[in-house]
Amino acid sequence: METPGLVVHGESAPFSTALRSLVNNPLYSDVRFVVGQERQEVFAHRCLLACRCNFFQRLLGPEPGPAVPSPVVLSTVPADAFLAVLEFLYTNRVKLCRHSVLEVLTAAVEYGLEELRQLCLEFVVKVLDVELVCEALQVAVTFGLGPLQERCIAFIEAHSQVHSSRLRTPSPTHLLLLLPDPFAGPQEAFRTRGFLELSAPALLPLLRSDKLCVDEAELVLAARSWARVGAAVLERPVAEVAAPVVRELRLALLAPAELSALEEQNRREPLIPMEQIVEAWKCHALRRGDAARGAPCRRRRGTLPREHHRFLDLPFK
Repeated sequence: METPGLVVHGESAPFSTALRSLVNNPLYSDVRFVVGQERQEVFAHRCLLACRCNFFQRLLGPEPGPAVPSPVVLSTVPADAFLAVLEFLYTNRVKLCRHSVLEVLTAAVEYGLEELRQLCLEFVVKVLDVELVCEALQVAVTFGLGPLQERCIAFIEAHSQVHSSRLRTPSPTHLLLLLPDPFAGPQEAFRTRGFLELSAPALLPLLRSDKLCVDEAELVLAARSWARVGAAVLERPVAEVAAPVVRELRLALLAPAELSALEEQNRREPLIPMEQIVEAWKCHALRRGDAARGAPCRRRRGTLPREHHRFLDLPFK
């Protein structure tokens, strides 16, 4: 009777090093890519890509031939991100960097690389900061990455709590001392390029949050800046770009003088539908009653106190 064989393992490090040496190496390469807007040439090996990734198996086909373009052009993925994907496919390891991890994550999702996607998600959570959080939120919304979306929103909310002690039960005479610090809290995230480039579906969950430690006046300014950038890029009116999100602004939280100033600015540069401003005035006029209930009058964690807030039926929760 034949003795059963025994599987033995050699050192993995030399094997991984040898395979890494083939990444973007023209030696024995049989497929060439032109990658990114910079059109960088990248060399790879068809059999390895095809056996590791179904996307490349479909893209490259079973064998070289006229059906496979040469070079293969992948213009939407940056070269650094594509090389990181290749490193993972060749070695099952990858070096992730904060400045490019979202691009690697995007490629992993598009190429169906579940393990790489998970590694990227874990890395993003570890390095999440004010500059990165809005960009990560956009990627999460674009690709339906619910847990990452929740972490991004929670990051903005949680890191704003550092300053929330300045906003608790102050007297009206101290109101001017409690104006939002433009260099503190979540306002930083709202001043980043990533915020200004958010899509409307990505911005909406932020504006719906009760836990933002940002005053409504700051949110109105942020929404206007966001809409201006979108209007310039899309060549559309500011009010049209803003329409999907401005309904989430809680204008009834503004004091009458602030609401009047907003109304005047809105005449010069339309942003908010007039009927929404009228509803806010109705809240002030009726004070208690149906107009002072619900989300439009619900205070956020960072809402600065104003005299009329004592008439609002729903406290911050």
